[in-house]
Amino acid sequence: MNGKNKDPLKITGTIAAVILLSVAAIYFTAIVFNSQSNNGGTASAPSAAAVENNTEMTTADLESPEEKAEKEFCQRVDELLANMTLEEKINQLFFITPEALTGSDNVTEAGEMTKNALCAHPVGGIIYFTKNTVSEEQTKQMIANTKQFAEEVCPVPLFIGIDEEGGTVARLASSENITVPYVGNMSAVGESRDMQKAYEAGDTLGKYLSDYGFNLDFAPVADVLTNTENQVVRYRSFGSDPDLVSEMAHRVSEGLNDNGVLSCYKHFPGHGATEGDTHEGFAYTDKTYDELLQCELLPFIDAIDNHADFIMVGHFSLPNITGDNTPASISDKIINDILIDKLKFNGIIITDSLSMQALTDLYAPDTAAVTAVKAGADMLLMPQDFNAAYNGVLNAVNSGEISVERIDRSVKKIIGVKLRYAEREP
Repeated sequence: MNGKNKDPLKITGTIAAVILLSVAAIYFTAIVFNSQSNNGGTASAPSAAAVENNTEMTTADLESPEEKAEKEFCQRVDELLANMTLEEKINQLFFITPEALTGSDNVTEAGEMTKNALCAHPVGGIIYFTKNTVSEEQTKQMIANTKQFAEEVCPVPLFIGIDEEGGTVARLASSENITVPYVGNMSAVGESRDMQKAYEAGDTLGKYLSDYGFNLDFAPVADVLTNTENQVVRYRSFGSDPDLVSEMAHRVSEGLNDNGVLSCYKHFPGHGATEGDTHEGFAYTDKTYDELLQCELLPFIDAIDNHADFIMVGHFSLPNITGDNTPASISDKIINDILIDKLKFNGIIITDSLSMQALTDLYAPDTAAVTAVKAGADMLLMPQDFNAAYNGVLNAVNSGEISVERIDRSVKKIIGVKLRYAEREP
């Protein structure tokens, strides 16, 4: 003792600290002992796998229901693709007439011949014309049978398409023995500047097409009529104002979609500026890419922004963009460079009919089909000779000219659109 009094607060603090340290030591010892008991007497840190699993669970728990559903959807698409043969994949690229499928002259029913043809070639889609639609009952039964046969040989739905724009291009409405509500030319709808009328046109078309069994309409026409001499889309276009055409095309598409019918914007990158008619031969426009961006491309950009399922590419040439007279539908610069890379379209890219003279005057059916696929097209509409076109693509893959990965890219998109359609089918 040094004779001085110790501070009672310091003594009390020291005692409290010792007590706390003792309690902590006892608690830690109990934890270690418990860990050793549970692990055969050996204490260990959490494993890397446990930490990883915990991280994965945390990430999964943070996913929204929509994100989880999308992940499951993508997995389903991948599984379907993985289970398809190369031949099945290539068949999915083709959208053909029932005559091309069966080899018959004029198909008005779907029986054993259609069933056997679909077994041999489970194509991606079938397009019907006025000559195939004799009556209401006959048309509905033909389409129902065709869908049923397709379901038996392919795990994804069959596209059943038609050109039903209204007015001068209406294959079903033009059938003598079929009565459906009248939808006039889109030029008249455009002149009204009434967006509700545009929606009503799509809604009317969608209602009766869905009733007959169609699930895809090759409409709306998204061409801006900038060449007053153009006769190809004169009455089919909404007009010369790109903003009006954009909005009206979107409203028609909405009307179709609301009735369970897919739409297809056409004719990329804009047929309204062309000279000539691709149905009869060479057609072109001298416009540059920058000029198209100011007008003709705007409705297609709007379609892409609104997640369009289909865009059809026309057969006209754009020499000031491509440097030659290659038709847009088989041009790498138009499809891969512009539509896919620059405009970021990730839906289905389909050619206009490959049996039109703009193509057939210059290219054999197999060459046209192979060139279109290499250029970025996902689906090939109505080749002049289906068997030649199919074998051309198959041979190109087997020889390495076209990679399997390139085919998979298109088929994956086709499966995706088909499954999403099936989910929202009314």
